[in-house]
Amino acid sequence: MARTNNVTELIFSGLFQDPEVQRACFVVFLPVYLATVVGNGLIVLTVRVSKSLRSPMYFFLSHLSLVEISYSSTVVPKFITDLLSKIKTISLEGCVAQIFFFHLFGVAEIFLLTVMAYDRYVAICKPLHYTTIMSRPVCHRLVAASWLGGIVHSMVQILVTVQLPFCGPNVIDHYFCDLHPLFRLACTDTSVEGVVVLANSGLISVFSFLLLVSSYVVILVNLRSHSAEGRRKALSTCASHVTVVVLFFGPAIFLYMRPPSTFTEDKLVAVFYTVVTPMLNPIIYTLRNAEVKVAMRGLWGRKVNSGVEP
Repeated sequence: MARTNNVTELIFSGLFQDPEVQRACFVVFLPVYLATVVGNGLIVLTVRVSKSLRSPMYFFLSHLSLVEISYSSTVVPKFITDLLSKIKTISLEGCVAQIFFFHLFGVAEIFLLTVMAYDRYVAICKPLHYTTIMSRPVCHRLVAASWLGGIVHSMVQILVTVQLPFCGPNVIDHYFCDLHPLFRLACTDTSVEGVVVLANSGLISVFSFLLLVSSYVVILVNLRSHSAEGRRKALSTCASHVTVVVLFFGPAIFLYMRPPSTFTEDKLVAVFYTVVTPMLNPIIYTLRNAEVKVAMRGLWGRKVNSGVEP
């Protein structure tokens, strides 16, 4: 850590100060987190086991669900246990580690969503070449590149953070460690670091979002030449992707395309993308996808049948 650190432990101000409200939040958010892990885990298991879900789209979906579990688990378990604690503490090293993994999984998700949009573009706009372009080795390389992009992004964020001196106060005005709230505790000017975060996090979000929007515009234009049934199926799949993209990128752009500042609504926006959105993704993808629903029923039927066999 930085040479002039006097702070070794940080205290979260939390989401709300009222103990009754915090207990109510615990009752609400614990089932939401469990639903996130179970829902996304079920998608990962179904794709791995089901022979009908062997296409690249489901391969990417299983990795997206794995990222969702990891992303939410970086923040939510500590947040939930802190709701029952009077004093919410974390070590400075633990705070930096939380920032690293939070941004790693967040940016890996951004790149995976971009890869999934590319997959849909190739499937709809170049169907005759789809199996050649989206071969299994290519899919593995695209997933590996998404993880690598997240690692590189997080390393940049951490290199910026660990050079800052923290000499007090030690209260973070948030319920988890993120860059802007932590920068406010540094006993030095952090305007340059704020610009780095703006460039590293904000621009990745904006450029990826624009790329995704452009790809879906191209897809919609190309769908005009498809049959009515083909259009319906493609639009159903793309609608799920677009919904997830908007839910994820909206808060990210709102939070990171600004210089460091104090906004009370930031914490409520953060609850949405750390707690709620990861739970919604499996619901969005399964409700609008008949193949996934059929595969899940088959998996459940297999479990039930194996359980009743003597």
